[in-house]
Amino acid sequence: MSVTVGFDLDMTLVDSRRGVAVAVDRLGREFGIPLDGERFAAHLGPPLATLLADNGAPPELIPALVPRYRALYPEIVPLVPAMPGAAEAIGAVHARGGRVVVVTGKHEPLARLHLDHLGWRVDRLAGDLWSTAKAEVLLAERAGIYVGDHAGDMRAAVAAAAVAVGVPTGPCDETELKEAGAEVILADLTEFPDWLDGFDPRS
Repeated sequence: MSVTVGFDLDMTLVDSRRGVAVAVDRLGREFGIPLDGERFAAHLGPPLATLLADNGAPPELIPALVPRYRALYPEIVPLVPAMPGAAEAIGAVHARGGRVVVVTGKHEPLARLHLDHLGWRVDRLAGDLWSTAKAEVLLAERAGIYVGDHAGDMRAAVAAAAVAVGVPTGPCDETELKEAGAEVILADLTEFPDWLDGFDPRS
């Protein structure tokens, strides 16, 4: 069985909460605005500018906040560990002759830092994509499965006619993932290799 599997990054493959919180708190101090890094990091998924606005950043500052956050980000990469089972999930796909594509809302150069830091080999990385915008890459790569922690990821999978696999390890619970189209719910990625063993690719 050979299949292309797409994975989201934040809170699916990596637990970026601590690192993001550190960067956002520093950003708030530098700009003198009340940004709560922990609250920000609890809602990862949407684009950075959207999250900043949702967390009370003044609209006129967002064009400056985004590049400064991205400049700070490399310093926090070592604070971001792999999610339980992530390396094994990637390895399971490759061991079965499949391809791994990471499709994420994170700025692509920053996403690459995580893959390099963790020593993960993937067949394609596509960043700066959110919700159904991810479907274009999933379709181009002929992904049969897309795994994510956010309702937006499930909508992307549905739009790409891929099997939507939800892991409630981020801001969305099992109910939210199912309502957005999840066909499969795994507790986390430690369950993925066994599930993949029983996966029947669609014709």
